[in-house]
Amino acid sequence: MPNELTPPRILAIHAHPDDIEILCAGTLAILKDKGCEIVIATMTAGDKGSAEMGQEEIARVRRAEARKAAEMLGAECMCLEFKDLCIEFNDDSRKRVTEAVRRARPDIVLTAPPVDYMNDHEMTSKLVRDACFAASVPNYPTEQWDPAPITKKIPHLYYVDPIEGVDWFGEPTPYDFIVDVTETFKLKIDMLACHESQRAWLRQQHGMDEYLDSCKRWAKKRGEQVNAEYGEGFRQHKGHPYPHDNLLLETLSR
Repeated sequence: MPNELTPPRILAIHAHPDDIEILCAGTLAILKDKGCEIVIATMTAGDKGSAEMGQEEIARVRRAEARKAAEMLGAECMCLEFKDLCIEFNDDSRKRVTEAVRRARPDIVLTAPPVDYMNDHEMTSKLVRDACFAASVPNYPTEQWDPAPITKKIPHLYYVDPIEGVDWFGEPTPYDFIVDVTETFKLKIDMLACHESQRAWLRQQHGMDEYLDSCKRWAKKRGEQVNAEYGEGFRQHKGHPYPHDNLLLETLSR
């Protein structure tokens, strides 16, 4: 188990390039300052995220943007190479995500919430939940090339906010705690700004013109709930047999 001399390893895994930056990059920056090694993983390369470029071209652009953002944090960058809108909850997908967890060997995993506005996010949440369990199961081979060894334990699992903190019906979703990210918010926004290709796409598909400002507004709303300028919300997975002690908050408070 990690301790103050050996900070926990962190895996932040979400569906698309920029999801991590929008929802938990401020917290990751604090963890990095605490000495944590961080892996940022995306399920897809964002191959559907353009109205002007084809799938292969925009995927190349978005992989480069994701690497640039991760480098700003000093984090490793990983893509599992699923296709946008095609993440399925099945055993092949579970094996691919389990392999990623085994390679990252995290003590703490941050991932998408169970309920969000689109299938890719929700399937990511379910697959990561299962992979955190399966990664330490000796008789669950991932059938990947050069597979990583099994992990020693089930990591602590946390869900980030859904986009704008609401469910399918626009109702607020619950959270367990909010992290004050005021001190690291500039880095968070600078990382998000690396995803330059998304401004035009989000304007067309999501009706969002200034996605940086949209991120600021939501972080400000979360911050106000804990008397901070900016915040990020989290909910811990506490189902059997996942860890129940709050290693994320303990690490942030060191």
